[in-house]
Amino acid sequence: MRHSVLFATAFATLISTQTFAADLPGKGITVNPVQSTITEETFQTLLVSRALEKLGYTVNKPSEVDYNVGYTSLASGDATFTAVNWTPLHDNMYEAAGGDKKFYREGVFVNGAAQGYLIDKKTADQYKITNIAQLKDPKIAKLFDTNGDGKADLTGCNPGWGCEGAINHQLAAYGLTNTVTHNQGNYAAMMADTISRYKEGKPVFYYTWTPYWVSNELKPGKDVVWLQVPFSALPGDKNADTKLPNGANYGFPVSTMHIVANKAWAEKKPGSSETGLPLCSYQWLILTPRTPSCMTAKPQKTIFRATLMVGSKPTSSSSMAG
Repeated sequence: MRHSVLFATAFATLISTQTFAADLPGKGITVNPVQSTITEETFQTLLVSRALEKLGYTVNKPSEVDYNVGYTSLASGDATFTAVNWTPLHDNMYEAAGGDKKFYREGVFVNGAAQGYLIDKKTADQYKITNIAQLKDPKIAKLFDTNGDGKADLTGCNPGWGCEGAINHQLAAYGLTNTVTHNQGNYAAMMADTISRYKEGKPVFYYTWTPYWVSNELKPGKDVVWLQVPFSALPGDKNADTKLPNGANYGFPVSTMHIVANKAWAEKKPGSSETGLPLCSYQWLILTPRTPSCMTAKPQKTIFRATLMVGSKPTSSSSMAG
């Protein structure tokens, strides 16, 4: 039995606080979560942390670092898990840090995550803008100029984020580098300015993703609209196909989010195999197939029931169509 099974069942429903007669599998084991500096990622991290605490683990406060540093820390064992691995957005960073040889990744934590470019609906309707390629026209691009240089200002990604490379690659592929500026910095602060501009009735042009609070402030289909792209173009993937089943192409595949753990840690046994009972309790706890010696051993009480996410498949995101 391994810690890794927990990460296939980590999005869990806690239904009771009664305890097993045996020690919990995480007793005496410390876990070090890691996430980016995006405050909202703390929610996903805490979901997993709370589940681990119910299993007896001591969970430290999440470390907030750049994604590249996060994957490197996971690979070296300095960190234990992250709950914010995006596929395929983080694939290059995942592989560069060691890939499946260094990481354990099973199941899906979040389905149907969308990302792409949006502009305010008022400007889109007035100028009939539906595709980002239309910003090659200097007159159209100038509508979104915020600093007087005549180029469209795109509220983009923090340096080091996975979307940074994708946006820069697409602006070049679509011939937009002469008419569009990819503004980078603190995303939350930049989006606060973008939302203020929208409320002042000014045109806005920005990148975002779902699930994220921005699309609750600027609702796709009502306040803003998603822009399509002329063709699929992603860095490092010449065969990329980002078209949705309905033929629309917003430039990014519908993504999934995963929990990734340090593989060496995940392969360690969570309890003493000599006593048998802690290990058996762990296997019953997470509803995983039992080893032969545990087939008849049943815990006296249940504290945790896992909602399995293994094998779930991503679906096209309705938010993109909004």
